[in-house]
Amino acid sequence: MRTMASPLLPAELLVSISALFLLVAFCMYTMSMRSKNPLRPTEWPIVGILPSLVVNLHRLHDYATDALACCGHNFKSCLPGMRFLLTCDPTNIRHIFTSNHANYLKGKEFSEMFDVTDGSFFTIDGEPCRRQRARIQSIFSSPRLLALMAECCRDKVEKGVTPLLARMAKTAAPFDMHNLLTRFAFDVTATPIFGVDPGLLSTSSAGSAGMHAVVAMDTVMEVGLFRHTLPMCCWKAMRWLNVGPERKLAAAHKVLRGFVAEMIERRKLMTDGYAGVLESHVSSVEIIMSTYINDPEYSDDLLCATLINFMIAGRDTIGTALVWLFYNLAQNADVVACIRKELAPIASRKAAAAAATTMVTFEPDEMKPLVYMHAVLYESLRLFPPIPIERKTVVADDVLPSGHAVRAGDTILVSLYSLGRMQDVWGEDCMEYRPERWLSGKVGDGLRYVPTHKFLAFNSGPRMCLGKDIAIMQMKTAVAAIVWNFDVEVLEGQSVHPKFSCILQTKNGLMMKVKKREM
Repeated sequence: MRTMASPLLPAELLVSISALFLLVAFCMYTMSMRSKNPLRPTEWPIVGILPSLVVNLHRLHDYATDALACCGHNFKSCLPGMRFLLTCDPTNIRHIFTSNHANYLKGKEFSEMFDVTDGSFFTIDGEPCRRQRARIQSIFSSPRLLALMAECCRDKVEKGVTPLLARMAKTAAPFDMHNLLTRFAFDVTATPIFGVDPGLLSTSSAGSAGMHAVVAMDTVMEVGLFRHTLPMCCWKAMRWLNVGPERKLAAAHKVLRGFVAEMIERRKLMTDGYAGVLESHVSSVEIIMSTYINDPEYSDDLLCATLINFMIAGRDTIGTALVWLFYNLAQNADVVACIRKELAPIASRKAAAAAATTMVTFEPDEMKPLVYMHAVLYESLRLFPPIPIERKTVVADDVLPSGHAVRAGDTILVSLYSLGRMQDVWGEDCMEYRPERWLSGKVGDGLRYVPTHKFLAFNSGPRMCLGKDIAIMQMKTAVAAIVWNFDVEVLEGQSVHPKFSCILQTKNGLMMKVKKREM
């Protein structure tokens, strides 16, 4: 006789429905209790804060800042496939970057996310990283290379940036300051690397390999952040299928590798007859590439990754920082006046020795003693750090100074953007652009000391930025010439905010107007 499963009795069905209802009600109650503060991200079962993250992608860094401000500088949660702690707590930052740095590494996943630079100093840890950094420190200690960098920077400001701005001033037409400063940063970065001037500030640069490389570098950073928001298996599947952002990234990798190959070939073929004036001089100097190109430890792939790493490190730091700096200066006329006051003694000496119609440009060495200019840069970097977030992977279980326990394999996300906007770190006026906060208060005493775990724009601990002084010199040189010779203003009606990228670039550029300064 066939037996049949008995149907679910009404009473059992009622119990099942009631249990499910109670479970859902409990989850909703828990989430509602945790969301009494509307700034705290809502955490859902299984998917964590993913729904909240998706809704706020357009304001990702401000979203993180709001969450950290209401959660005591630390927020622990999860995304599919990732447990993480988001922090901007200075005591935790000191622990992670300095006191116990060996327990917090870039990690294999980070290296895979930025695979175009895999094996370079940007993506490696431990002894290999220490060796590469020692080599870079030796490179950046070369007086001849430093002189080349300074000369290249001055040359690009004098013959590229200021003439372009002068033409814009004559037409009174709006222009994209982001575009201009990115080209400047690319040229002053690539020339000492390859010994070849890409010439992006020339009027004939449209469609050049350099311009394609600029777009490709932006793509690397945009898709890099996209990879951060997805489980690794998802973006790897997209890469394998060659679809979506991964298709765009693959094309960008091809462009960057092609650009590096072209620059190497141009360097090999360079002669005085072929090269420009600057390139002819560069050809006699030991450039960055020459210290790697004949090293048997560097395969073609590793050489390419290392040179791309240098390009990204220089261009993104300088170009992005300068754009936000001029955004801040355009809204703070008093700061511009103070910069000009500091520049006046130098400018008057230079103007007296030149024709009255000649625009004043400054030597990089003349920028070193300018304390207020330094404060102007630091204040902009505090509010708008080029790299707004740092990622670390926990090696072994640990307890942070804040009391938060982290487990091996957890991800630590350190928000530099949020760190600069915390009231209890920078005061109630933390959202104001005020360079004076960096001054010691005593004439001749220079800048006020601020520890790197409170100001992380140049990293901290063993991974401190080795090109910090060079970047500051290049930025000061450009800012001095532009501020002294021109008045700039932000075009009204545009929305200026960061785009979705690992670099804090402006989403739609920065449209400005410029006019020649009356002196």
